[in-house]
Amino acid sequence: MEKLVYETYDEVVYSKVLENGLNVRILPKKGFHKTYALFSTNYGSIDNDFYPLNADEAITVPDGIAHFLEHKLFEKEDGDVFQVFGQQGASANAYTSFTTTAYLFSATQEVEKNLKTLIDFVQEPYFTEETVEKEKGIIAQEIQMYDDDPDWRLFFGLQENLFPEHPVSIDIAGTVQTIQDITADHLYTCYDTFYHPSNMALSIVGNIEPEEIMKLIEENQAAKTFESSCEIKRVEAEEDLNKIIPRRSIEMAVQRPKITLGIRGHQPHFNDVRDFKRANTLNLLLRLIFGSTSQTYLDLYDEGVIDDSFGYSVNYDRGYDYISLSVDNKEVEKTLAALREVLLNAAESPELNQENFALVKKRMIGQNLISLNSVEYLARQLYYPQYKDKNIFDLLPLIEEITLEDVKKIAEEYIIDDYLSEFVILPKE
Repeated sequence: MEKLVYETYDEVVYSKVLENGLNVRILPKKGFHKTYALFSTNYGSIDNDFYPLNADEAITVPDGIAHFLEHKLFEKEDGDVFQVFGQQGASANAYTSFTTTAYLFSATQEVEKNLKTLIDFVQEPYFTEETVEKEKGIIAQEIQMYDDDPDWRLFFGLQENLFPEHPVSIDIAGTVQTIQDITADHLYTCYDTFYHPSNMALSIVGNIEPEEIMKLIEENQAAKTFESSCEIKRVEAEEDLNKIIPRRSIEMAVQRPKITLGIRGHQPHFNDVRDFKRANTLNLLLRLIFGSTSQTYLDLYDEGVIDDSFGYSVNYDRGYDYISLSVDNKEVEKTLAALREVLLNAAESPELNQENFALVKKRMIGQNLISLNSVEYLARQLYYPQYKDKNIFDLLPLIEEITLEDVKKIAEEYIIDDYLSEFVILPKE
């Protein structure tokens, strides 16, 4: 077991890759009452085209299957795993993103028993055609609920514009139509390919003894048999950057128009820590120009372009990235013109000066340090497969390295009109 000491943060991470390939990270937090464990696989909703384990030909599975699989893993022949966690005093949950599926629990007692339950239920799939059919109705209702959510539609509307040929444009849960095609065999194929321990990580944070926890995990895994690990082969989407949809609108039951615009990243990813640095450089750029203390923000607010509904984000993940702005405003054209002008002239913004930069960067680092007091946050940040398995303590110093020149450079290179798109939700007449 490797002991990673981070003196700057007064933290020690215990790390080990087991014989079956499972990456285990343990962070003891003395004095904390709650323990949080996260069992995740490097597999999400965009991974629908791939070569199954030991297969020579690629397949395409129905949209929404990663999320569907997440739902079905909780159901076993003898009942629902949520009830087991509840009886053991733990709160359990799970989530599926575009690139990750994770299962988790938090508890103040019976930590070892709950940890064993977490590992075992994820590693013991039980799918039948009958239970799969039953689940389709439940997930269809969930999809329809999100389809009626204006903020969710705004988020995906922009992604559909920016990535018309990429699976990130498709709802994580799929559609009511696509999930009808999912079978138990599909689920087992995806499970066998992506849920191998070598594609997974287990992070535990809390008031625990690392040696005892690692021994429990090692004994649990040694008692199980797995296929030999092999490289997962995904089929990446072939895209034409010229096919970005410049503008689109839909109508929904909203009081005021909902407006968003974004710029798609157009540079290849490094697939290492340089992506983390690039994402945080973009974050600093948006904070400098659109942060609530900037003069630009105050001017836009005074002009009625933005209000408290305004927000910005950097979305940077395996295989895709973009930045976005959003706001609710009755004056659609005025709002879009004003935001577009500020964004496209970001490289010349007077906000990009050394005084502002030092202040905003210091505040950003401070917010990250405050987050280190959360066991939930830490468990989610202990393992980054896209950053060569680095953890948050390896990555935070990279923010310190970012300079004002880095911010100006990324503003010039990233923010280009050709990669901009706008999406608007108008009130139904």
